[in-house]
Amino acid sequence: MYAERASRLTGAVVWTNTPTAPGTGRVLPDGCMDLLWYDGRLLVAGPDTRAHVTEGAPGPWTGVRFYPGTAPALLGVPAHELRDRRVDLTDLWPADRVRRLAARVTAAPDPASGLEEAALSRAAETEPPDPLLRRIVAALDAGRPVAATADGLGVSARQLHRRSLAAFGYGPKTLARVLRLQRALDLARAGTPLAETAARSGYADQAHLTRDVRELAGVAPGELLGRRG
Repeated sequence: MYAERASRLTGAVVWTNTPTAPGTGRVLPDGCMDLLWYDGRLLVAGPDTRAHVTEGAPGPWTGVRFYPGTAPALLGVPAHELRDRRVDLTDLWPADRVRRLAARVTAAPDPASGLEEAALSRAAETEPPDPLLRRIVAALDAGRPVAATADGLGVSARQLHRRSLAAFGYGPKTLARVLRLQRALDLARAGTPLAETAARSGYADQAHLTRDVRELAGVAPGELLGRRG
């Protein structure tokens, strides 16, 4: 069973997941990075460019999903270095620091609250995220072309690409594609027919949507959404 709630850390989400049956899980690209707690370990999920398939790790899992572009400053590592990776926090931070943090999570009433407090504490120690990053996400999520986004933000295409790699893990074109996929899935899960979903999400047609879902999620839309036919 999966559950999530808004975090007290701006833009973040606190979530828990305990699969009710064995099998394969599929984590889809969303432009975000997560701090994870699993089996007494702290891990970091980097930004995905394709579905991350989970096998043999039934849970429970707990995580804090950071708003796109905000995790690198908190973790002290550029996002592109963690692209499509899951790493132990000890690969990024000194082992004694991670042990202290793990002890705090263990001592908390539950891992979710412990992780959230750790994220809030770390945020208090770092500079606020560059406000330009939210503007990048907002523009691309609204379907604006990359060139128009750069012009609107007053930066060059090269600067936008460089900032995007560090903050999101990939360039603005890939980020726009990932955000478009998430918009489409939100509509489809709400019951919108796929042809209408494609048109409203910015795809050329339903076939374009189907190709993108296959490439990014690894399965056809019907399988991903649990639909027949």
